[in-house]
Amino acid sequence: MSLLELNAVTKSYTGGDGNDVEILKGCNLTIETGELVALVGPSGSGKSTMLQITGLLDTPSGGKIIFDGRDCTQMAERDRTLVRRDNLGFVYQFHHLLPEFTALENVVLPQILAGLSSDAARGRAQGLLERLGLEHRAGNRPAKLSGGERQRVAIARALANAPQLLLADEPTGNLDPNNAEEAFLEFLRLSREEGLSALVATHNMDLAKRMDRMVRMEDGRLV
Repeated sequence: MSLLELNAVTKSYTGGDGNDVEILKGCNLTIETGELVALVGPSGSGKSTMLQITGLLDTPSGGKIIFDGRDCTQMAERDRTLVRRDNLGFVYQFHHLLPEFTALENVVLPQILAGLSSDAARGRAQGLLERLGLEHRAGNRPAKLSGGERQRVAIARALANAPQLLLADEPTGNLDPNNAEEAFLEFLRLSREEGLSALVATHNMDLAKRMDRMVRMEDGRLV
């Protein structure tokens, strides 16, 4: 059974002139368990909206989102929140780490919010940071980390609750080429080690080609 199915998903907004603006136009997508999929396409084609919809951060105007056999479009908001917390991980172009917390605490916090004990959360966080080569930086706040280090902490945070699906929106877009390469390789390595599926929006075709499959978005359609 597929992990994720998007069936004829649409998204429209009402513009300032009162007319509907179509962002997504009948999108169909299937992602298998353990499959890493790159989402490519020009700016403004709808990639970020697709990730927001897939991540249950926004609701489609039409169509269905089936995650692990469950129709998320029919769920109450509380149930959608639980799916996001327990089954989805997010990595953004900007790391969005909490500046007042250390690297370790940023990875511990989502686990505590999910109900894990403090000791178990710290153990999982320490293990993830070690696998990303950041064990010596665990006690540093984000301001004391390099851009590449901050993004690797963000990857660890996305993996903290052992999600089934990772969603990433230009995860290396703010990094120089060397740091982008390193962070992306770590993202791929940990995703495969954890047996995760992933949908990654990127403009970097060299990185996209290293994933299992590419899908292209043009003018709100997957082609």
